[in-house]
Amino acid sequence: MSSSPVAASRIARLILQDFRTYASLDLTVSRPLVALVGENGAGKTNVLEAISLFMPGRGLRRAELGEMARNEGPGSFAVSVTLDAPYGEHRLGTGVEPQHEGSRASRVCRIDGMPASSPTAFAEYLRIVWLTPDLDALFRGPAGDRRRFLDRLVLAVDAEHGTRVNALERALRSRNRVLEDNPDDRLWLDALEREVAELAIAVVAARRETVERLASLILETREEESPFPFATMGLEGELDALVATLPAVDAEDRYRAILRDHRHRDRAAGRTLVGPQASDLLVRHGPKDIPANTASTGEQKALLIGLVLAHARLVASMSGIAPFVLLDEVAAHLDPRRRAGLYDALESLGGQVWMTGADPGLFAGLQGRADLLQVSAGVIEPITTP
Repeated sequence: MSSSPVAASRIARLILQDFRTYASLDLTVSRPLVALVGENGAGKTNVLEAISLFMPGRGLRRAELGEMARNEGPGSFAVSVTLDAPYGEHRLGTGVEPQHEGSRASRVCRIDGMPASSPTAFAEYLRIVWLTPDLDALFRGPAGDRRRFLDRLVLAVDAEHGTRVNALERALRSRNRVLEDNPDDRLWLDALEREVAELAIAVVAARRETVERLASLILETREEESPFPFATMGLEGELDALVATLPAVDAEDRYRAILRDHRHRDRAAGRTLVGPQASDLLVRHGPKDIPANTASTGEQKALLIGLVLAHARLVASMSGIAPFVLLDEVAAHLDPRRRAGLYDALESLGGQVWMTGADPGLFAGLQGRADLLQVSAGVIEPITTP
């Protein structure tokens, strides 16, 4: 983990153009906590999604670029932030430029007015973690949801992880096509399986390192009186077991042999059955020592919040950058004690936090501590208090 001082940046200004429900928005904030209040559908989550685009990937909704452009707009959109950083001000921008008819939307990234190759370049300036309502069923849902969640945890500390995961998915699709169309082409399959093995071991190793570091941090910093119970974590999967017991080179060789020996089985299944795409993230409720999926709904919510808070601390420790934290409707179902504990924990992280909620009462305890903003029909205005 990084031993260098943690840099805390803040978004001082957010500009949206033809993004979702916003024809245009020029928003200035000044505090480390920002609370967006408004009715459902007012556009609160759209603001969080816009900020999440400064992390590699498809944002917190996992939407296609074309879906983000305003329906009544020209088909393009732009998002920019002005960062107030310890070492000066920086302007980051991303979006989609106007497209010719029939062409596919392509993403544009800029840093201080200069083109950037991809969103990965933003990692030098900011890191982002988030929690949204669709994660409430994380521990009870399918393993694929937990893999996506895990890969996002890794991506926040290793900006190249998404590139490896995408490359692995392409290589697996290519292998599946060859197994279906040319199953006797051994040279082609050998080459593809060499690529799959190299990428797969790198993906599993990155996941394993992040889980081990996060689990260690959680145990080192756990507080028995915290309103958010600590989690214990592990990985389950045939390839995960190989990486845990063998050097990377030997694990690659063993996995290539597994792929070669199971070609007929994989062809019959229509997919590769062993690999990172079959792993699972196992989480337990630490204080009770029970699987997370058997805990009560409230306990699972508190456990997930504690996990995200710990991850934010890990990101700061490993990258030297206090991450931005995006919380969509997180406080709505918390009791007053946990809500107060959440706000205190968020302030201690050091990074800027953006929250949403339909009920202004959720943020009553943040008067004087946060920028409280009213969201309605594509307009955001400060909430004035008597």
